[in-house]
Amino acid sequence: MQKNMLIISAAVVAVAVGGYAFLSGNRAADTTPGVTEFTAQSSQSATDATEAPDVSRVVEMSMGNPDAPVTIVEYSSFTCPHCANFNQGVYNQIIENYVDTDQVHYIKREVYFDAYGLWAALVARCGGAERYHGIAEMLYSEQRDWAGAQDGAQVASNLRRIGRRAGMSDDQLNACLADRDMATALMEVYRVNAERHGIRSTPSFVINDRLYSNMSYAEFETAIANAGGQ
Repeated sequence: MQKNMLIISAAVVAVAVGGYAFLSGNRAADTTPGVTEFTAQSSQSATDATEAPDVSRVVEMSMGNPDAPVTIVEYSSFTCPHCANFNQGVYNQIIENYVDTDQVHYIKREVYFDAYGLWAALVARCGGAERYHGIAEMLYSEQRDWAGAQDGAQVASNLRRIGRRAGMSDDQLNACLADRDMATALMEVYRVNAERHGIRSTPSFVINDRLYSNMSYAEFETAIANAGGQ
């Protein structure tokens, strides 16, 4: 099942961070592989705001050997069911068989098409790069639990609970969730990267600069081999 989604624009970052607004549609579970489509023209440059964001604060979240012959860039949303399916299945095989063996450098980049996904990214990044991937795993494995609440206040509470399990305090998490400058910077970095790679659905993958939609593990093996991997 595919859905049409809107990316949050810079103009509504303040609402997304401070207003407990939920801007997406149904998040029913789907089978893997599959994609969630969105309308890219709704993306808006954060530079439309009064001041350009400080994008230097946005850290690239990567794993593996930066000098590996193959680089995979994953574009996913924390509220995308297809992304959750991928991250609980094929992703783990890629990490075990390619990243941990220094054959692939793996980069995760978030897509923000609803407020909850943006909040989740702020929480995932709140503990720094050393905690990011562990928090991301929790967000995907528990997606239905934390994102399935009927109101934003409960979703925020669910996200704080995950953050506390990762070793952060409520004060730290509240500061991250209220950080509009960081949210705007994340939006701008995403916009630039998505335009460069032509991202129109999640999850999407860029393997040595070639764009792919969601795939089975066997298809990843072929794509990695074609890109120069073993």
